[in-house]
Amino acid sequence: MAVARVTKITASSTKGFEAAVSAGLKRASKTVRGITGLHIVDQKASVKNGKIDEYRVTMELTFLLEE
Repeated sequence: MAVARVTKITASSTKGFEAAVSAGLKRASKTVRGITGLHIVDQKASVKNGKIDEYRVTMELTFLLEE
C-alpha cells in the first residue's frame, strides 16, 4: 500500500510561469524523493516600470513516503 504526502512550495523566474514551475520542480527534486505529481495553486507576477519583472507560482508537490 502506498502512502503519499503533499507539500506546498513557491518558485519564481524572470522568463515565465512555465520556467518558474520547472525551476521549482528541479530544486525540490534535489531534496524530495519520489515526486509523482504537482498541482499549480496560484500564479502571480511582480511588476516594475509597467512590465512584468518576475513570475511566481505556488504549487503542491505530491510524493510517496518511503517504507
